[in-house]
Amino acid sequence: HDLPDVPSLSLGTGLVTPLELTGAFAAFPNGGFAVHPRGIVRVIDADGGTAFDNPVQTARVISPETAFQIVSMLEDVMDRGTGSPARNLGVRFPDGGKTGTTDDFKDAWFVGFSSSMVAGVWVGFDQPQTIARDGYGSRYALPVWSDFMRQATRYRRPDAFEPPSGLRDEILCRISYLRAVEGCPVYTEYFKEGDQIPGRLCPLHEGSVKQRIRRAV
Repeated sequence: HDLPDVPSLSLGTGLVTPLELTGAFAAFPNGGFAVHPRGIVRVIDADGGTAFDNPVQTARVISPETAFQIVSMLEDVMDRGTGSPARNLGVRFPDGGKTGTTDDFKDAWFVGFSSSMVAGVWVGFDQPQTIARDGYGSRYALPVWSDFMRQATRYRRPDAFEPPSGLRDEILCRISYLRAVEGCPVYTEYFKEGDQIPGRLCPLHEGSVKQRIRRAV
């Protein structure tokens, strides 16, 4: 795909279709494999034989460790970020995703996934115009995605996302993003080989006597 080779690409400065973006997100929950979307999987003739078979095409594009790190970040979007309204819409299973809103509220996006399925939603007009005054992806696209996923997961049951063996988990403070002490609101961060792991203890929370002495040394 002919996308601009600029740092702002990660913020959405390239143009992609809903199908392309949804296909790209599939590489995160599947362990790092790009997949080629298929409109037809198989055609069966009148005798029950296979007249046409279109097997899935995959290619590794990122490592399993990197894929899971992205999954972990996108889970946070659903638990504490712009995707959190999905919880009030009945989405209770492990999932990840990201909202998107273009300038002047002309496009509202949401692409998200479970362990077994990825789905993308775009809301907008054929001839671009403002959807609404507050036409955010979380307001217009996320409810559509949530309704679809709640129903679809009855048939493709979601499981928890399992980290690959090459990752190391660390308990960090959710405020300082340093090693947690007693009193810290905590979360689990995953690091692969070569990543810089925080070494300092959190200075924002009290901690135990032993931890306070360690910080002072």
